[in-house]
Amino acid sequence: MLKKERFLKILSELDKNDIVTVNDLTTLLDCSDMTIRRDLEELSESGKLIRIHGGAQKISVSPLEEASHVEKREVHIKEKQDIAKLAANEIDNFDTIFIGPGTTLELIAQNIKNINSLRVVTISIPVFESFKNSDLNCELILAGGIYRSRSGTLIGALASNAVSGLKFDKAFVGVNGIQNSQIMTANTEEGRIQSVALNNSQTKYIVADKYKLNRNDFYTFYSLDDIDYLVTNKSTSKETIDYYQQYVRLITN
Repeated sequence: MLKKERFLKILSELDKNDIVTVNDLTTLLDCSDMTIRRDLEELSESGKLIRIHGGAQKISVSPLEEASHVEKREVHIKEKQDIAKLAANEIDNFDTIFIGPGTTLELIAQNIKNINSLRVVTISIPVFESFKNSDLNCELILAGGIYRSRSGTLIGALASNAVSGLKFDKAFVGVNGIQNSQIMTANTEEGRIQSVALNNSQTKYIVADKYKLNRNDFYTFYSLDDIDYLVTNKSTSKETIDYYQQYVRLITN
């Protein structure tokens, strides 16, 4: 069966069932699981489906509605784990850091090693919980505000004012998309607060898995030209790596 035919059948199955497994597709298409996994990765990279552990999920979220925090946790898990380790390696003893919302950034705490003292500021309840439940010796600050359930984030004037009065050694911010030099997210208030945190930081990091590159979203809140480091996956194509190096220094695994 030609690749194009397999793609059409995979997408047809997703239309009917919302979720498909690798095992089901190998039986349906009479292909090896390696072939199916490659097909799913290619369809995911082209934005046709969401890759999840053991299979794929239909893209059911409309352009007007951001995927929920729970949905994002199930997507591109290995890529997120890899770059969370890279970001954690950038943190030094006695740093004061800002960590924004995002399922990748929630993984930073578990990857921090050999740190005796740290101050962490966040607007994300899941990030706060990840540090609270770790064994790290850190002063942990959650900037208060209006709770946004879709991302587990605190937003609004209270959160913005709290962050605007603070200075950071390093800020780690996630994104929904990067296109050329534009750094984008789905929610304007989250974007504005993260912009404030980046402005108040000596060293600025954007943490984005390879699937966020060459992708648009609703609100542009910062420019790659003003970022110190982009932390992303080494498995990103050489062409993409070379392209983004014109804007920013890259840290890859």
